[in-house]
Amino acid sequence: MTDARWRTASRSSNNGGDCVEVADNLPGRVLVRDSKDRDGGTLVFAPAAWASFVGAVRQAAH
Repeated sequence: MTDARWRTASRSSNNGGDCVEVADNLPGRVLVRDSKDRDGGTLVFAPAAWASFVGAVRQAAH
């Protein structure tokens, strides 16, 4: 996963709280990890599943 370009989720706080990082630059998969434990494991999602999840979270936030 050395080609992954990680970015901090836009809703993550800057105070060291609950943060996730997402890498969505790889073909056919989206990677998600805990920014406080980068070696603790990575979740892998299909792009459509990730888009559905993000859409549901956005809907719930409104």
